[in-house]
Amino acid sequence: MTTPSALSTHETRSRLHELTVIDVRTPGEYAGGHLPGALNIPLDRIQRALTDVRQAADRGEVLIVCASGARSENACRILAENGITTATLSGGTSAWAAEGHDLHRPEGSPRATWGMERQVRLTAGTVVLLGLLLGLLVHPAFQILSAGIAAGLVFSALTNTCGMAALLAKLPHNRTGEADLDATLAALRGRRRHDE
Repeated sequence: MTTPSALSTHETRSRLHELTVIDVRTPGEYAGGHLPGALNIPLDRIQRALTDVRQAADRGEVLIVCASGARSENACRILAENGITTATLSGGTSAWAAEGHDLHRPEGSPRATWGMERQVRLTAGTVVLLGLLLGLLVHPAFQILSAGIAAGLVFSALTNTCGMAALLAKLPHNRTGEADLDATLAALRGRRRHDE
């Protein structure tokens, strides 16, 4: 298995018209702003989309995008394990926006949610504080909560994965419905037919 190639924001901007862009963030994050023309297939749904992504990759280059690059690298790794070659955007949508490029927001879309990294920081911080407070006020054993979060954060940094983000992605505000995913996959198939 090879390491996915990475495109800079400059390369992506100049080639955007020829790339199939797939945003693997949650639907709420996607609604908050995405690269022009990007389709939303959340990371936890990428396995269901393998056939359509493979067909798009056979037609031309597929660019996988997330907020900072970690989830898109994970998606590229899953796709590579299934024989699908893709690229990732260096720095993700954060780098895209930081360089002054436009992010599109769908009209009538649900209210944007916090980015996954922000959700993880809030959850981790809350559990650490709760563990410390309960450890002081109720019983010292509650400090194990704080130690567990600290260990999880270290593991997350070492493996470039995040179990807490995977759990938070399953919350209703971070999920896409089957109908939404079906519509996205139909749009992906439609782009393929249109370009051929």
